Amino acid sequence: MERNDNQFSGGRRYKNDDITVYWKPSACVHASYCYRELLEVFDPSRRPWVDMNGSTTEKIIEVVNLCPTEALAWKWNDEEKNESVGSDQLNHIKFRRPELMNSIDPDSKEQPVSVKIMADGPIVIKGNFTLLYNGTKKEVHDSMISICRCGVSDHMPFCDGQHRKAGFIG
Repeated sequence: MERNDNQFSGGRRYKNDDITVYWKPSACVHASYCYRELLEVFDPSRRPWVDMNGSTTEKIIEVVNLCPTEALAWKWNDEEKNESVGSDQLNHIKFRRPELMNSIDPDSKEQPVSVKIMADGPIVIKGNFTLLYNGTKKEVHDSMISICRCGVSDHMPFCDGQHRKAGFIG
């Protein structure tokens, strides 16, 4: 399954000579892997916050692959390289860190739900499930949501990034 750039509508693109990094703000839970690992490229205090000349392409790819959500993705600018790499390495929805991967039976119609507690941040739930909260029912299909753990979100029960301002540790 080749990744379609249209799924990044509403997102932002940052390029260097080799790759394009895509950022989808609506999926970002501010897990901070990007700027904690490579502040030279990903600096939220700077505008634009991504400087593709701040490090090597290999290091940028490595750090983008750490993103635990669908917020950051990358692809080669040379389409031939994308074809030779394989769609499993390009598809931003598939985690590339073994400890974050789900084992999925390809013949099964059921997709597992994964839950990850982010250090000093939200609970990230990914998959197909129904969330019940405050008498509301939300169907989630092949997607991801972030649940607030700090209690200061303006959009409870969902995380809106306020944990960073509040200094939440947990």
